[in-house]
Amino acid sequence: MKFGVIVFPGSNCDRDMANALQHDLKQEVVMLWHKDNDLSMFTPEDCIVLPGGFSYGDYLRCGALARFSPMMEQVIAFAGTGGKVLGVCNGFQILCESGLLPGVLLQNEHQRFVCKNVYVKSAGTGNLIGEHVGDKVLKIPVAHNEGRYYADPATLKKLHENNQVLFRYCDEHGEVHLNSNPNGAINNIAGICNDGFNVFGMMPHPERACSSELNNTDGRMILKALTYVN
Repeated sequence: MKFGVIVFPGSNCDRDMANALQHDLKQEVVMLWHKDNDLSMFTPEDCIVLPGGFSYGDYLRCGALARFSPMMEQVIAFAGTGGKVLGVCNGFQILCESGLLPGVLLQNEHQRFVCKNVYVKSAGTGNLIGEHVGDKVLKIPVAHNEGRYYADPATLKKLHENNQVLFRYCDEHGEVHLNSNPNGAINNIAGICNDGFNVFGMMPHPERACSSELNNTDGRMILKALTYVN
């Protein structure tokens, strides 16, 4: 399989993601410019990645402008065929803005940018990532100002009933509580997927936790899960 990594004006994690996929996971990577509109080289077994950064300078709302780029039209169509899509940080925001994922990402509750290692654990095995990550507690960095996930009660109910919650913030022992929540996200939600279980969004950066030189390879488990077939 291969991964396509989209580059928006303002992306700053696209090369980190490509490096993690190519050098740490030994996967084929194709860089995709936001103005391109051709994903014909990809099959549903492949994966398109929306990386972190500040697409279009985060004007209006984070991801609000990137949602209208020509490439996003193709990503929406690709997801509709069952193709795998991963959005990390700003990529998660873009997926919510585009309607590929429900809910929104709001300003952090403490109104400050947060940049540190946090702990997350899978919320269940009912999706591709959860199935392969299991119950392991992962240390993954976050770096965001608008990472507070929010959804209305009806949406939250559906997310939980359908096993669409990917990760919850927790402490190093796997306990989920307010003190382990870095941004005030509702129900400590750090990532979700769609009801087709092929579109995934998360605020923590797995690509920044793939290098043995940084003494943390927990992110490899997340990215590696996407190499399997749904």
